[in-house]
Amino acid sequence: MKFKKKILAAALCLGLMTPFAAQVDNVAFASDADAASTSKIKAENLKMTSAWDKVFQKSDKVNHRKVTFVNRYGITLAADLYEPKTYKGKLPALAVCGPFGAVKEQSSGLYAQQMAERGFLTIAFDPSFTGESGGTPRFVASPDINTEDFCAAVDFLSTQKNVDANKIGIIGICGWGGMAINAAAIDTRIKATVSSTMYDMSRVIANGYFDYDKTETQIENERQQNRLDLNRQRTSDYKKGTYKRAGGVVDPLPADAPQFVKDYYDYYKTPRGYHKRSLNSNDGWNTTSALSFINMPLLCYVDEIKTPVLLIHGEKAHSRYFSEYAFRHMKGNNKEIMIIPGASHVDLYDNLNAIPFDKIETFFKTNLK
Repeated sequence: MKFKKKILAAALCLGLMTPFAAQVDNVAFASDADAASTSKIKAENLKMTSAWDKVFQKSDKVNHRKVTFVNRYGITLAADLYEPKTYKGKLPALAVCGPFGAVKEQSSGLYAQQMAERGFLTIAFDPSFTGESGGTPRFVASPDINTEDFCAAVDFLSTQKNVDANKIGIIGICGWGGMAINAAAIDTRIKATVSSTMYDMSRVIANGYFDYDKTETQIENERQQNRLDLNRQRTSDYKKGTYKRAGGVVDPLPADAPQFVKDYYDYYKTPRGYHKRSLNSNDGWNTTSALSFINMPLLCYVDEIKTPVLLIHGEKAHSRYFSEYAFRHMKGNNKEIMIIPGASHVDLYDNLNAIPFDKIETFFKTNLK
């Protein structure tokens, strides 16, 4: 009896036991029927608009439709699918997401539509808990779940009849540039990755902006104060029964705001890029979303990515150091960094004169084969 209990305990700890219709030493297991019903991948019926409500013009060179897919946490994600109007055979495919706090009707949709015009089947998706995607509570970000969102997009693309499953790449913009690189480090089905105007969200939340100008003691003290503030907010949220929002892009814009904040305002708070479902255009993330990023760093395994990666950043972007750091730590001659002369961080959201779509097209067509 003791031997049985020891074997059972060890197996449970190692994750070796599966739900059987059995009972061992008074330990009840779920039935096969229960296990089958709870492990089934099932999509939620999402409420999605049928109207074209993007911040960019609809192309007459592509077909467009709404689709959904489910991630490993059971969250149903909403996406816009774009494909060339005419094509033969199976297409190479791309999943696109970002910026952090944006929705698929903004930059990611623009990138996806542009790449569909160039011969790719693409999807621009809303991350978990945001936009038209599912997940509750709303307005939550997670380094793990949001990396998984990219991998789930690959699940979807790899099972489409008109997609070549061996030719799938991803594009991450801003904060989702970091998620894309993180996904490339874990998902071997991703054959090529583009990161545009990338933020490492774990680093910036844990260390603050421009940590290269700070001492270790200063960073540690600021991080501890951040922990104290966020955990007080957790208590307050639970007492009130609601989650406090962090606020989107500051509005009204202070006269002494840094230039990059002014650039964010010009995109998210004006007709150029405002969208009613965008967190940055409105009330932002739940404040306590920042906690997991402090404790769970992204980009730990960038040096182990075997597949090609292209990092794109603006010469004048305040965030340029994120891409340069990631590039320095990558290995292999299939990694590139491209600095766009004169471009700011936000220029790579929607400035067609700054975003190097020709280079992105060449990169994917060269490496998705």
